Amino acid sequence: MAAPAGPLHGTVAVPGDKSVSHRAIMLGAIAEGVTRIEGFLEGEDTRATAAIFRRLGVQIDAPSDGVRIVHGVGLHGLQPSSEPLDCGNAGTAMRLLAGLLAGQRFDSVLVGDASLSKRPMRRVIEPLAAMGALIESDGGCAPLRIRGGRALQGIDASLPVASAQVKSALLLAGLYANGETHVREPHPTRDYSERMLAAFGVPCAFVPGEAALLGGFPLQARDVSVPADISSAAFFIVAATLVPGSELLLRRVGMNPRRTGLLHVLRAMGADIAEENTGEQGGEPVADLRVRHAPLRGIEVPVEHVADMIDEFPALFVAAACAEGATVVRGAAELRVKESDRIATMATGLRALGIVVDETPDGATIHGGGFHGGIVESHGDHRIAMAFAVAAQLATGEVRIGDVANVATSFPGFDTLARAAGFGLRAA
Repeated sequence: MAAPAGPLHGTVAVPGDKSVSHRAIMLGAIAEGVTRIEGFLEGEDTRATAAIFRRLGVQIDAPSDGVRIVHGVGLHGLQPSSEPLDCGNAGTAMRLLAGLLAGQRFDSVLVGDASLSKRPMRRVIEPLAAMGALIESDGGCAPLRIRGGRALQGIDASLPVASAQVKSALLLAGLYANGETHVREPHPTRDYSERMLAAFGVPCAFVPGEAALLGGFPLQARDVSVPADISSAAFFIVAATLVPGSELLLRRVGMNPRRTGLLHVLRAMGADIAEENTGEQGGEPVADLRVRHAPLRGIEVPVEHVADMIDEFPALFVAAACAEGATVVRGAAELRVKESDRIATMATGLRALGIVVDETPDGATIHGGGFHGGIVESHGDHRIAMAFAVAAQLATGEVRIGDVANVATSFPGFDTLARAAGFGLRAA
């Protein structure tokens, strides 16, 4: 249950970046030496990844909250698991592991929860098959049965859909392939994998929309400091922008250029977001973000920013619902195949709270207005649940949000942190 509680104030430290946490475990596991990860996201998704590598014979210590020490086994040191490898709700884990495990000498089976088992995997299976991988699926969905002992060949792949997860899967498979693996995208996506591969000593060449590496290079362990996740910060950024009288400072937020689309779009709508104390953390640019309340106006979201904010759209939809005029989103068909159909789920929830939304196959037009109270369903999607918690701060009555347990997949402790900043939240 959520309801308005007045202006938001204070300093907020959101959890570590989920994408970086996943990749740090994976690369640390197949590196030579010991990798210490600081700022590791203590979420269900990232813990699932760590648990999988323990099953594959990697010692991973957790001496304190947010810290993991990974004792790498080298490129060819993973051991087979006698049980299926459970990715839980983590699509990133499943898609990236499909690439990494395709190059092993042993068979593996990847499974997930009910939500993940409905998400499309052909987009990663088919290009991996072109490299020589053999992956069996259930109609293009999990479980994925990955046959080991295959001789992979590097390929020059032009992806039909821009996807950092598919690109990363091919690059991880490319570590085990003969020759060069070259991946081209129709639009640039986040480059976490490329940056981290280079940091672990792999000659990985990359520019926006393109990446390449040669197979066979060993990875060298290194310490990783995980920046705060901008996807988690997004809910506080939007809330502070919308709630009159608010001012929040968000500390050490990851500012990877392929992740800051939301900031560009909100600023174009009139948001007051200042970057302070800029620097670098774990090879990634970071900054403190000071966000003050500002009135927003509807815009047509530039298509070039869509891929750089695909996880932030639920928060943006809430911002658009409070803006003056209409906000038009196009080119975001990827939202249809996330943890839920995020276009349909957000549109339905916003309508339940009094907002007019016109859906299209690849986006929506959101007509700004005022929220009233009501009942909304997140359909088990963590980002949908948190987005409606933000919407409730502007509503004229209580908002009941159903199916919120999955918030822990990406943002454990969201409710505690949100209450400390001034959100009105309570258990239903």
